[in-house]
Amino acid sequence: MDKILVPADDTVHGTVTLEDVARVAGVSRATVSRVVNGKATVAPALRKSVEKAIAAMGYVPNLAARSLVTRSTGSIALAVSDMSAGQIFFDPFFGRVVNGVTQAVRPRSVQLVLALVDDEPSRRQLLSFLRQGHVDGVILVSTHADDPLPAELARAKVPAVLAARPPEPLPLSFVEVDQRAGVFLAVDHLVALGHTRIATVTGPQDSSSGRERLAAFRERLAHHDLSESGCAEGDFTQVSGAAAMRTLLERAPDTDAVFVASDLMALGAVTVLHRAGRRIPQDLALVGFDDSSIALACDPPLTTVRQPVEAMAAQLAELLLEQIISPQYPQSRIFQPELIVRDST
Repeated sequence: MDKILVPADDTVHGTVTLEDVARVAGVSRATVSRVVNGKATVAPALRKSVEKAIAAMGYVPNLAARSLVTRSTGSIALAVSDMSAGQIFFDPFFGRVVNGVTQAVRPRSVQLVLALVDDEPSRRQLLSFLRQGHVDGVILVSTHADDPLPAELARAKVPAVLAARPPEPLPLSFVEVDQRAGVFLAVDHLVALGHTRIATVTGPQDSSSGRERLAAFRERLAHHDLSESGCAEGDFTQVSGAAAMRTLLERAPDTDAVFVASDLMALGAVTVLHRAGRRIPQDLALVGFDDSSIALACDPPLTTVRQPVEAMAAQLAELLLEQIISPQYPQSRIFQPELIVRDST
């Protein structure tokens, strides 16, 4: 194994410079600079030598100086649009997004800035923040189809990636789960178990995911020559899931199965069913969507459609970092869902 010989002077105890690393690695200062800045134009052997020297000497890049040269801040924003702080922090979906993005950027020493955009002033503030270059780019989680922010990001020409397919064609990359395939898995499962009076608790119909899941639900029921037993709209919160379930029990009391468009709403529905004396799954089967920690908190544990949120969030970060380094044509990444069968069906 090659060894790096660290000079016996005070450079390793004080500020280690690019020149120090270059001298120990036996390369030019320019080569060290290219390695530190992640450039691909360095031979593997030279890169390995430089990385060993960096590790041995404890070199830490001067981010302030580097930003003057690269125009990089070493940080990105994760913006959540049209949701209150209460909704975000009580919904495990968003915690998983933050975790997935953080795990992707941390090894690169990239800092994550969380931005909550819930009104017009905060939207203008975010756009100004991005245009002024306080961060290198933004990942946008938007919950409403009529949100103007995706189009405004495209016009501002700042590096941006969306956590869902945009409602209209935009020159922005995006990542999402195959919503249609996920709902098909849920409906097919309920039909295979012999259920024929299947209802749904939908997500908000001003959101793309809410609309897509409802359309796929109806499409798959028609495929099985069934019509929906009932439909009630929620907003992806536990309270709305409980209210929607009460509505379904009033309008369609003979319903024998319900597809709920999120696990958090399903938790609310479970509470209502227990209070109504409905046994799960003997009297009414239940399938959710997400496979969050909420699915295991339900009684009984919830059958649900799993979307790999952490992997999707990591892909969002990867696409954004690639775009920051080298602007490219928009890309899409569609992840496949999986049905996780538990005791609610």
